[in-house]
Amino acid sequence: MTVTPIDLFTQALYLREDRSVTAGERRMAGGAGGWHLAAFRLEGLADAHPDHWEVHPEAEEVVAVLRGSARLFLRPPEEGGAEEAATLAEGTAVIVPRGRWHRLEVDGPTDLMTVTLREGTRLEAR
Repeated sequence: MTVTPIDLFTQALYLREDRSVTAGERRMAGGAGGWHLAAFRLEGLADAHPDHWEVHPEAEEVVAVLRGSARLFLRPPEEGGAEEAATLAEGTAVIVPRGRWHRLEVDGPTDLMTVTLREGTRLEAR
């Protein structure tokens, strides 16, 4: 077996039920089987797509800040409620509950890593 570095900013790792790990195309929605681990390099607010909510109905999502900082917002479960927010500093993570709509904001260059099941992922304009 040859050990080859994988650029997580251009590819994803898929952690499969059979306990294998493969590298492949990053996907924002749909599935390639298994948990999807990827890194994202955001230069500013526009790269975070703050104008959209995202939801993962099949599993929780881990959002970790590797460099920079971010604010993660959870949409209120009931109309008229207030958004919940978590501020993430470098080296911190949050677990987004399964089925909870969320969005992200950053103020400057930020590197993130996410882990979730992408099956059923949906986006909705804010």
